[in-house]
Amino acid sequence: MKISVIIPAYNEAKYLGACLESIERQRVTEVCEVIVVDNGSTDATVKIAEKFSGVRIISELRKGVNKARERGRLSAIGDILAYLDADTIVPEGWFEQIVERFGRDERLVCISGPYRYYGLTSRVQELSIRFYWNFLALSAYYIFGYVVIGGNCVARSNALSAIGGFDTTIAFYGDDTDLGQRLHKIGKVRFSLDFFVYTSPRRVQGEGLLRSGWIYMLNYFSVVFWHKPFTKRYQDIR
Repeated sequence: MKISVIIPAYNEAKYLGACLESIERQRVTEVCEVIVVDNGSTDATVKIAEKFSGVRIISELRKGVNKARERGRLSAIGDILAYLDADTIVPEGWFEQIVERFGRDERLVCISGPYRYYGLTSRVQELSIRFYWNFLALSAYYIFGYVVIGGNCVARSNALSAIGGFDTTIAFYGDDTDLGQRLHKIGKVRFSLDFFVYTSPRRVQGEGLLRSGWIYMLNYFSVVFWHKPFTKRYQDIR
């Protein structure tokens, strides 16, 4: 098994170093490469990535996280592609779970899991977010058979090729649900609360907890029932 880690990055100088350091700490022998896809950054993102000897930097100048993820897919050599966001931190055992789960189940084409947010200062926010993942997201998974979180998503390369890769016409919201929906048609998509990564709370704090959750739910159901996102515009939060 060869695992390629792919990280889209647009102006992520603040977070990228910690993400790459966490990968280095938890890295297993099956990880054959770490790819940072620079999505037209104007800050020190590339310079930070260059400090890590085991990181390959490629460029995707067309703006959009799905375009960057697809560019990474086309450049990767692994048969398992692990997608992370630049503000995530890999916990202990994350790579071992990938090796174990894909190794034992040939029908598994994708595994995803929730975020755990570091730096939250409000107990109410923490409990509300846990309710979102532990009840709403898990319920949707059991009902429809797929929930995929783009910044914590691992898929077989041949499965992604079979569905035509990422839909680069989707700007932001609904992109991961679209991916999960198409992968679900050809194999097993697993969403597990134990398969988590740590991430910054910048979006839930920047947009507001209730608004952020509502937008994600709205676009999830829009893709499930109408096969297209409801929200066309999104805000870059850095």
